Amino acid sequence: MPQIATAGGSMSAQASFVHAASAVAIGGRALLIEGPPGCGKSSLALALIDRGAALIGDDAVTLTPSGEQLIASPPPNIAGLIELRGVGLVRLPVAEPAMAALVLELGRESGERLPETPLPRRMIGGVAVPVLRFDPGSVAPAQRAEWALALHGLPVHLPVDSPSLAAQSERE
Repeated sequence: MPQIATAGGSMSAQASFVHAASAVAIGGRALLIEGPPGCGKSSLALALIDRGAALIGDDAVTLTPSGEQLIASPPPNIAGLIELRGVGLVRLPVAEPAMAALVLELGRESGERLPETPLPRRMIGGVAVPVLRFDPGSVAPAQRAEWALALHGLPVHLPVDSPSLAAQSERE
């Protein structure tokens, strides 16, 4: 069975699979960006990267179910590459694997002005992940995507012996 490195060590996981989506890591969580070709997945990912996100995958991401979490990691063969339409392929640093916290669906009918909460979830690899229809538009798409993750994304579940939790306890 494959192993995934985490803050608390490694964990066993089920079979990995490649999923058609772009993905970036923000604060230890993966934001999956789905949609048909030409809908702006790479442009939104690039705008998020410009604000500090890290590229996991462009147009493909490897997903690995692990308990109640879905771990997103770079896809084979194209890790670190992002297509900039009309410019070419660009190599960027690759993010560490991160828990898939939210799916943004681009290119479908516009989402609701105020979406229902909690968001509907879709089973991906046996894990229920929140899904938000998202029209990046021209007004602050990266900032709106970050807020969508903050408001609707699944929280990261750190192991009790996580260094992050230990540091937080020391500060309190």
